[in-house]
Amino acid sequence: MFKRIDRSPRLAKLIEYMSTFLAKQRGLPVVIGIVLVVVSLFVQSVNVYAHSQLLELVGVIAQHIGILAALLGLLLAEPLGK
Repeated sequence: MFKRIDRSPRLAKLIEYMSTFLAKQRGLPVVIGIVLVVVSLFVQSVNVYAHSQLLELVGVIAQHIGILAALLGLLLAEPLGK
């Protein structure tokens, strides 16, 4: 199964496109992560007064995705060059 994934030309093109795009915009994942964490802060602050399970879920998911995006951006910044 993994050999088929490794030989996929579509996946190879996607990885090549993403690496060239992120090499030009190295700080973009970090900025997106920070924005998501700020959105999460806002949503969770509204949830204090609204007591909605949906707002709580959106806030927690946005926070975790934001932290992961920022960490991934920091990890990829060095290998992609300057």
